[in-house]
Amino acid sequence: MAEDLTIIRSTDKAEQYQSLIPQIAALIEGENNLIANLANICAALKEQFNWLWVGFYLVKDNELVLGPFQGPVACTRIAIGKGVCGTAWEQAKTLIVPDVDAFPGHIACNSASRSEIVVPLFEDNQITGVLDVDSELLDHFDKTDAYYLEQIVKLLK
Repeated sequence: MAEDLTIIRSTDKAEQYQSLIPQIAALIEGENNLIANLANICAALKEQFNWLWVGFYLVKDNELVLGPFQGPVACTRIAIGKGVCGTAWEQAKTLIVPDVDAFPGHIACNSASRSEIVVPLFEDNQITGVLDVDSELLDHFDKTDAYYLEQIVKLLK
């Protein structure tokens, strides 16, 4: 079965997310393999928004380990409290960073990254990983992105 997305080109981010979320839900419905679902979510987000990098880090042995992603090669392991991903994990909340160069301890996996948003994945009130999205534009992410990306990671339950 071919899996196709309907990509809408709109200047309204909320409209783009509202079109994409039901498609992601349908794409992962009935599939119980986490890696397959994470991979398809990355592909769908990358295809819709064409961000520099979109991917997941998964908690393993008390560190974040690189999971499925779309974009340039990435850092493989991140400690709790380190960089934006490790800080979002430590604080158990979504972080929006308008300028990564201004973020204390930012880990520069790719020098083209200028702004970032990281959304924790929760299972049974425990963080199991994070969704990490980077843009080559400053101040690219906002509360709209946070809201809808949080809705997307909730589909993984």
